[in-house]
Amino acid sequence: MAELTRDDVAHLARLARIDLSDAELDRMVGELGIILESVATVQQAPTDGVEPMSHPLPLTNVTRRDEVRPSLGAAAVLAGAPAVEQDRFLVPRILDEEE
Repeated sequence: MAELTRDDVAHLARLARIDLSDAELDRMVGELGIILESVATVQQAPTDGVEPMSHPLPLTNVTRRDEVRPSLGAAAVLAGAPAVEQDRFLVPRILDEEE
């Protein structure tokens, strides 16, 4: 595997929009090098005959029946709201129309 250079780390930081100081760049060369070596080691593991999986343990989705049950009405839910409009919570706009 090719050695990771300080310029490589600076390039990755720019792509990720992370501003690293000179000291951080120097430190990250070593740390990212160790990570890449670890990934290379894992990639060498014998995986023939191993089925792909999303989780190491079998999972069962626990669900409940979708049943209509009594709940609060709109008036009760909105009673404590600071502002209401057309039976909905009214919240201040945070984005302009142009965005």
